[in-house]
Amino acid sequence: MITHLSGRLIEKNPTHVVLDCNGVGYFINISLHTFGQLGDGEALKLYTHLQVKEDSHTLYGFMEVMEREIFRLLLSVSGIGASTARTMLSSLEPNQIKQAIASNDVATIQSIKGIGAKTAQRVILDLKDKILKVYDISTESAVQNNTNKEEALSALETLGFARKQAEKVCLAITKEKPDASVETIIKEALKKL
Repeated sequence: MITHLSGRLIEKNPTHVVLDCNGVGYFINISLHTFGQLGDGEALKLYTHLQVKEDSHTLYGFMEVMEREIFRLLLSVSGIGASTARTMLSSLEPNQIKQAIASNDVATIQSIKGIGAKTAQRVILDLKDKILKVYDISTESAVQNNTNKEEALSALETLGFARKQAEKVCLAITKEKPDASVETIIKEALKKL
């Protein structure tokens, strides 16, 4: 029903924003990923998902259409509600979730607070075909990319870098250069860490 909102940013928190659209203030739940992309300007456009329940209407906002698509895909999985989907998008970037699902990476999905082994497996089972089709990822490239990133990450951890920080840097590098070799990822990461 409400696909996006444009307006003036009135209030900004890690979990929600208040957006003034021509005198009407909208309370919009956001992920940490979206929070990290919010600028300091007042003008803001968010792509939204409206969840209607018997006792509430809840708006979720995203800076990117792709993040909203991943959110909606996650909602389609049995046992995953809006708050769990938002937690997933707060813990991992949309591309990390996409890659993890495409390459059967149960450990990455399970690393999210509140996601157990069974739920992680269900997410992959339910969404893998959709993710591969929608984002046109070949299974080989997903696995190859993931293997290179994981090897580079392991090497950086051995060198004493914190996993979370190294993971962010490795993800940024593989996003820029999807076909990067393990050596390239490590060299680039060392420059940025």
